[in-house]
Parts: sequence; C-alpha cells; structure tokens
Amino acid sequence: MANLVFVRYLPKAGQESAVEAALRVMVSKTRAETGNRGYNLYRSTGAHGRLEYNLIERYADDSALQAHRETEHYKAYRATIVALLEEPIAVTILDALDERAL
Repeated sequence: MANLVFVRYLPKAGQESAVEAALRVMVSKTRAETGNRGYNLYRSTGAHGRLEYNLIERYADDSALQAHRETEHYKAYRATIVALLEEPIAVTILDALDERAL
C-alpha cells in the first residue's frame, strides 16, 4: 500500500528563505529515490499570519518510506533544519480509506 505523508514546517522569523532552500534541495533529491511516487512542496500563510511550508510525500510502500529516512540527504536535512524552525516538524502519515490514483 502506498504511504502519504503530510509534513508542516513553521520557520523562525527571518529563516523563511533558509527553510525553503533546504526543502527545495530535499525535493530534487527525494524525487530521485526509487520508491518515491511524489514529493511536492507548498507554501501557505498559517493561522497567525505566519509563513509556513508543507510537503506532501508519497511512497510506494512502507519500505520506501523507511529507505527515504535512511538516506544521507534526509539525515543531513534533519540535522540542520530543526534550528531554523519555531516549533518541531509536524509529521502526519495518512492511511487511505478511499484512495484514487493521482
């Protein structure tokens, strides 16, 4: 079964560009992974008028998601992006109840 992952990032004030740059690197590298089926970056204005970034990720299966989390680019991004954020990364893994191919 495919995995859909929704991730939200709230940058610290003044760190928006750095967060976006880090996420754009992840987009290109993750899309090249064998088990990746989609990795799309979005920007929005959050509840308090603050800029936030969102990723919608799709993987072929649980093994592909786990393989993603073991890549060097994932480990490097996780080691650096946390210091740029106002709050911890919010990750939600969604289980499809009525899924249609995108």
